Amino acid sequence: MGATDIHEVVVDTIWTILIAAGPTLLVAMGVGLLIALFQALTSVQEMTLTFVPKVAAIFVAVAVSLPLIYSALTKLSDQSFDLIINGGL
Repeated sequence: MGATDIHEVVVDTIWTILIAAGPTLLVAMGVGLLIALFQALTSVQEMTLTFVPKVAAIFVAVAVSLPLIYSALTKLSDQSFDLIINGGL
């Protein structure tokens, strides 16, 4: 296994991380931005107002994107195990 093969595995791993975590992070960022805008417009500075809706949105985003996360992780693990079986790692 050469440097190019290792580079390919690392790049695939980074893309898998981005694909798996991306939807949840985007939802958390969007909800946080909306809550911050609401707080700035109404001058309401309640801590639970920032925490509870964001956690609920993250749980919904994870539940919705779970098939995508599963398929991305399955693909990466299958590639890694194939490399191990073939003696590539």
